[in-house]
Amino acid sequence: MANDRNSRKENKSGGNEPTFNWRGVVLIAIACALFGLAILYRGGTYANVEDVPYNRFLELLDNKQVASDKNYPLQLVVEEGRPTQTLRGYYLKQPVGGAPPQPVPFKTTIFLNYNTNLQERLAAAGIQPAIRTESNVLAQTLVGFLPIGVFLVILYLLFRQQIRMAGKGALNFGKSKARMLARDKNKITFRDVAGVEEAKDEVQELVEFLRDPKKFQKLGGRIPKGVLLVGPPGTGKTLLARAIAGEADVPFFSISGSDFVEMFVGVGASRVRDMFEQGKKSAPCIIFIDEIDAVGRHRGHGVGGGHDEREQTLNALLVEMDGFDTQEGVIIIAATNRPDVLDPALLRPGRFDRQITVNLPDVKGREEILRVHSKKVKLAEGVDLAVVARGTPGYSGAELANVINEAALLAARRGLKGITLAELEEARDKVRWGKERRSLALSEKEKTNTAYHEAGHALLLELLEHTEPLHKVTIIPRGPSLGSTMWLPEEDKYTNRKNELLDSLAVSMGGRVAEEIVFGDVTNGARGDIKMATAMARRMVCEWGMSEKMGMVEYGEHEDYVFLGRDISRSRDYSEATAEEIDREVRKLLDDAYARAKDLLVQHRDKLEVIARALLEYETLDGSQIRDIIEHGRMMNPPPGPTPPTKPEMPAEKPPKQVVVAPDVTPPLPGALGGAPA
Repeated sequence: MANDRNSRKENKSGGNEPTFNWRGVVLIAIACALFGLAILYRGGTYANVEDVPYNRFLELLDNKQVASDKNYPLQLVVEEGRPTQTLRGYYLKQPVGGAPPQPVPFKTTIFLNYNTNLQERLAAAGIQPAIRTESNVLAQTLVGFLPIGVFLVILYLLFRQQIRMAGKGALNFGKSKARMLARDKNKITFRDVAGVEEAKDEVQELVEFLRDPKKFQKLGGRIPKGVLLVGPPGTGKTLLARAIAGEADVPFFSISGSDFVEMFVGVGASRVRDMFEQGKKSAPCIIFIDEIDAVGRHRGHGVGGGHDEREQTLNALLVEMDGFDTQEGVIIIAATNRPDVLDPALLRPGRFDRQITVNLPDVKGREEILRVHSKKVKLAEGVDLAVVARGTPGYSGAELANVINEAALLAARRGLKGITLAELEEARDKVRWGKERRSLALSEKEKTNTAYHEAGHALLLELLEHTEPLHKVTIIPRGPSLGSTMWLPEEDKYTNRKNELLDSLAVSMGGRVAEEIVFGDVTNGARGDIKMATAMARRMVCEWGMSEKMGMVEYGEHEDYVFLGRDISRSRDYSEATAEEIDREVRKLLDDAYARAKDLLVQHRDKLEVIARALLEYETLDGSQIRDIIEHGRMMNPPPGPTPPTKPEMPAEKPPKQVVVAPDVTPPLPGALGGAPA
C-alpha cells in the first residue's frame, strides 16, 4: 500500500504524464462556431442570390419581369447610417424550350443620392415594395472583432502551459531539486557493488538501522547523521549510496551540489531547508548529495573575498545537519573526490560523523567488478577474468566497465559470437593508452627514430633489476604518442622503494639516450618522459626524504590538487637558498639517471640495434620476445611475418638532424612511456 501511495503521489506531483485537455477542445469548438456564424452573417441566407446591377434591374422592371405577388414579394431593406439601400426580390427568367418562366432571387444596390425617381417607376409598374429597417451596428462590431478574439484564444491555448509554468517558476525557485527514487524503482543492491568490501561493511550499520531503528535505540546508540564517501573518480561512490537505499528499501533522494546555487540570492539556502523538509516527510529515507565540494568549500577562501551565495548555502546546510535528529530516520550521504577543499565545520562529528574511503580496487576486487559487468555481455568459453584483473592494476570500477563494453563492441565488429581474451586485452590497452592510429602516415625517418626511442626504454626495463615486467613495445601510434613502451606490475603496489624509483628514472631517460647514441642528435619526442621524470625526482627530494643532502624534511605542501582560493596567496615555507639546493638535488638525480642509462645502452648497443630492427619489421613486440632477443640474440617465438634480423647492423650513415614538427602533448599515463608526440 505504501508503494501504491508513493506512486500516486509521484504521478500527481510529477506533472510530466500527458493528459487529455477537454477545456482546450471546448474552447476551440466555440471559436470555430463563432467563426462560422460570422461567415454565415457575411453571406446571409441569400447564398444563391444573383447580384443584379441597378441598370439591369431597371430593364427588368420596364419589361415587366419583376415579380410582385404574395409568393414572391419585393422588399426594400433600409440600413440605418448607410447611404445605400438593398432591394431584394425575384425576377422571371424565360428558360429555353418554351417552358414557363422561373422566378430567380436577386438583389440590387440603390444609391439614395442618384435614384430619386425609383418610387415613381415602381408605381408605374404597379409594384409596391415592402420596407424593412435594419440596425446591425452590434453585428458589425461583433464581426469586426471576432477574428481578433479567435486569434487571442488560439494564442492562449498554445501558450497556456508556458504561462502557468512561468507563474509557478517564480514561486518555486526556493524548492529543492532533489529527485526521489521510489522503492519500487531502485533495484540496485549490494550484489551489484563489487570491489569495495570494507566500505560495504561500514555502511551495513546504516542499512540495519533503517530496517530496524529500535534495535539501536534500545541500547542508546546513535546512528551517524552523515556519511561522507571519499575516493577517486569512478570508484563507485554513487553506486554504493544507491545500493544502501536498495538494501534498506527506503526512498532515495538524489541531488548534486551544484543544484543548490542559483543566480538569485538566497535560493540555495531555501533549497537546503526544503530538501530536509521533504526528507522528514518521507522518513525513513536517504538524502544523497553528489559532488558536495561544489557547495561545501572552505568559507572565505574564494578569490576576491569569497562567494556569499555559496557560503549562505553552506551555512544553511550546517544548521540543518546540526538541527535534525537521526531518530527521525533521515540519513545524509555525500560523495566527493576533493575532501581537501571541504569546510572543517562540515566534517566535524555531529554532521558527517563517518568518512568512508572508497579506494581503487585490488586484484580481487577488479575480478569481482569484471564478473558483475560481464553478466550483461556474452563471454567466450575459457575466458579467465582473473588474467584480465591482474593486467589492469590501477583501474577504477568505471574503467573496468568501459573495458567490458569496448571489448563487446570490438567483438561485435569482428563478427564473433562471444568476447575472447584477445578482445579484452585490446580493450584494456585502448582504455588506458588510447586507440591505435594505424592510418597515421609516418616517414621512414620518423619510424626509425621512434623504433630506437622505444627500444631504449624496453631494453632498460629488462636490464635494470628493480623495474616492472615489460608488457609490450610498439611503434604504432597510440593516443598522443608515436610509440609506446608498456609495463604491467605482477601485483598491486602501494609503496615504492628508492631503488625502484631510481631505476624508473633511468628507464625514463632511455628513449632520449638511445636517440643520442644512434643518431648523434635528439628530438622533442622525450617531452613526456622528461616531465614525468622531473616530477618524480622533485617528489623524491621534497616529499619522500630520499635525498641525502636535503634530509628527511618535507619542503612545502605538495597536494595532488590545488585549491586556488587557499593556495594562491600561500608563501613558500623555505628560503631561497634551500630552493636552490632542492633544484640542484633534482638536477643531480636526473643527471645520474641519464648517465646510468647511457652506460647501459652503450654496453648493450648490439641488443638495442636488434630490438629496433625487430620493431621496424613487426611494429609490435611483447615482453617475452624482447627477453628472447636479450638472452639469445633472436626471437624464439617471433610474431607472424618475415623473420627479423638476428645480427646487429650499424646504420650505413648517420641520418641528418631531424626536426619532428608536432604539438606538445601531455605526458603518458603511468604504465607506459611514449615516443615522439603525435
